[in-house]
Amino acid sequence: MVKFSKELEAQLIPEWKEAFVNYCLLKKQIKKIKISRKPKPASLYPIAHHSDFGRSLFDPVRNLARTFSEKLFSSSEKPEIIQVRRRNSSENGDDVEEIYQTELVQLFSEEDEVVKLFFARLDEELNKVNQFHKSKETEFVGRGEILKKQLDILAELKQILSDRKKRNLSGSNSHRSFNSSARNSDFSAGSPGELSETQSETSRTDEIIEALERNGVNFINSATRTKTKGGKPKMSLRVDIPDAVAGADSGGARSIATATSVLWEELVNNPRSGGGDFITRKKIQCAEKMIRKAFVELYRGLGLLKTYSSLNMIAFTKILKKFDKVSGQQASSSYLKVVKRSQFTSSDKVVRLMDEVESIFTKHFANSDRKKAMKFLRPHQQKDSHMVTFFVGLFTGCFVSLFSIYIILAHLSGIFTSGAQVSYMETVYPVFSVFALLSLHMFMYGCNLFMWKSTRINYTFIFEFSPTTALRYRDAFLMGTTFMTAVVGAMVIHLILRAAGFSASQVDTIPGILLLIFICVLICPFDTFYRPTRFCFIRILRNIVCSPFYKVLMVDFFMADQLTSQIPLLRHLESTACYFMAQSFRTHEYNTCKNGRIYRELAYLISFSPYFWRAMQCIRRWWDESNTDHLVNMGKYVSAMVAAGVRITYARESTTLWLTAVLVSSVVATLYQLYWDFVKDWGLLNPKSKNPWLRDDLVLKNKNIYYLSIALNLVLRVAWIETIVRFRVNPVQSHLLDFLLASLEVIRRGHWNFYRVENEHLNNVGHFRAVKTVPLPFRDMDSDD
Repeated sequence: MVKFSKELEAQLIPEWKEAFVNYCLLKKQIKKIKISRKPKPASLYPIAHHSDFGRSLFDPVRNLARTFSEKLFSSSEKPEIIQVRRRNSSENGDDVEEIYQTELVQLFSEEDEVVKLFFARLDEELNKVNQFHKSKETEFVGRGEILKKQLDILAELKQILSDRKKRNLSGSNSHRSFNSSARNSDFSAGSPGELSETQSETSRTDEIIEALERNGVNFINSATRTKTKGGKPKMSLRVDIPDAVAGADSGGARSIATATSVLWEELVNNPRSGGGDFITRKKIQCAEKMIRKAFVELYRGLGLLKTYSSLNMIAFTKILKKFDKVSGQQASSSYLKVVKRSQFTSSDKVVRLMDEVESIFTKHFANSDRKKAMKFLRPHQQKDSHMVTFFVGLFTGCFVSLFSIYIILAHLSGIFTSGAQVSYMETVYPVFSVFALLSLHMFMYGCNLFMWKSTRINYTFIFEFSPTTALRYRDAFLMGTTFMTAVVGAMVIHLILRAAGFSASQVDTIPGILLLIFICVLICPFDTFYRPTRFCFIRILRNIVCSPFYKVLMVDFFMADQLTSQIPLLRHLESTACYFMAQSFRTHEYNTCKNGRIYRELAYLISFSPYFWRAMQCIRRWWDESNTDHLVNMGKYVSAMVAAGVRITYARESTTLWLTAVLVSSVVATLYQLYWDFVKDWGLLNPKSKNPWLRDDLVLKNKNIYYLSIALNLVLRVAWIETIVRFRVNPVQSHLLDFLLASLEVIRRGHWNFYRVENEHLNNVGHFRAVKTVPLPFRDMDSDD
């Protein structure tokens, strides 16, 4: 049977771990009670220090009488051994908190200080659980009030859109007849079309204001609205939030989400242009999607809080039963009555709000189909498939076998030794290196997923992945092993066909065919081969390339960091593109691309691109968050761009001047990167930490792993030294060494990934962030503006 402590550890919410009852600490206190009671038998009454002094012949009789009376009156109410008092504590004068404090009515033993300490700890844990539950309950109730207000406004706007369409359809004929009669008349006051358009837009604005006022939004000076030069309504109004609604959210979130954001500006401040409606169905659908997502996240948070309550109740019950067993007393019943009356178990606001959210979601977002609504609110978690594990093992075995065959064939054909086979290393080998590096990166990502799951790091929440479609570590291993098997299989077929005497121009098209198949699988629109993951990958790449124009999320800059470690892969892609576009597989003139001016200049652009995209993300984050740390982080990528460009130039012009430039730029960039890796990304090297030069909170129990990881990251970061030393004998060994260094950088990045996400997870734990804050379409406007 699994111990409850391990079961609790496996089921608790990782981000709220510190807010749960400290079951292990209370168990240690019970062990201390057990140890303190071992030398002497348990007794409710103090006994004399000298066993031979003060004894009487009537003691056995008294003991017999006491035992008889206890059995006789066992069915009656027993005296309370402990007494739990509740008092109200108010720090601010407004927020009243209930504080529980236990007092011992009867002494358990002469060493009752241990018992007092146990109940003091128990009171602390109960108060902690109550206070956390109350704060989260208040926060979620406030969110619910905000979302209901959002939904009311959305319903009014949808009704306005529907009514306006009906009026437009009914009035289209009369409007055309009015225009035909107007063309036959002479008006000196202005165009009647413009007047009718202005009146129409003014009436629409009035409709919107009336709809919002019906939902409790008051507009100050709404009667004195001005107009633009064209006579169209112009509004610059303040929003007066009702006090009842503003006080609904005391959990730190924004008070109300009512009018003014991009959607509100489109609805009121920017009338239609070019004949299009300024309230469009697309904008309404976008707002509806945002509110629906917010309801799903609210329901998820309520479910987590409900789990929090039930697990803590079980923990208190278990620990009190252990205390009764050790002490020989029945104190659990008295204390459990208090626990059941406490806030986290007696409050029914969470359950009632969950029922209300289910009802609202079913009505407004699922067409009254409860089954459909629950698919959104309670998505089914993916179950591990034994077939995935089977195929991972199968493809791993195939990969090992094919790779062994490839090594033997390459040795027999003299690919890696004969100077006559240089064209193979210059043309075909870079194409296969692209797939090999990509497969290795996928394998490292699978290792990351496995470690994050093993250490209960909530990576799906950090990256904002959907729990129903998020890639699991078995899936990542399956994709990696399948890809590696296909690549090595193609390499074996390529060597066999070359040895069989087939035309080189035909055989050398195999890498191109493999690349074409990969692209087709990546963009395949059918729901197969992990379509959500593939489309998510494409969407993230789009966000990275267009970094300044998209809001930067965690998954975006995390993926951009991966690209900075795959610059050799991008350079190989450049060679591959040139290889097929210049038809080198027909002419076998590999110097066509290598000596081209455009090809040589593109090497700088490709080497700069990942660092440039990452720097643009830092600028966008600084613009959105006004945090200067992002500008400092941008400097790291700028220094890396300079170092990369200098190293490329030194590879072409090996002079003393460029050697000095390589040393200076690379040392500066490396020190910059190491500082940011250890201090900012990993959160380590804290001299005041209780774990020397690490951090206070560690996911891994063995601290030596962190020290080894620091050393490993340091060694792999200085791999650029090879560009100066140049351990190369011939072109074949040069390519193999480049591939080895590129593989080590991919391994370093996979190693870096674990500690980066671990640090982000610990930041969420420190702030108890377990539920996403979804932006809403209608936001409040500062009354001072």
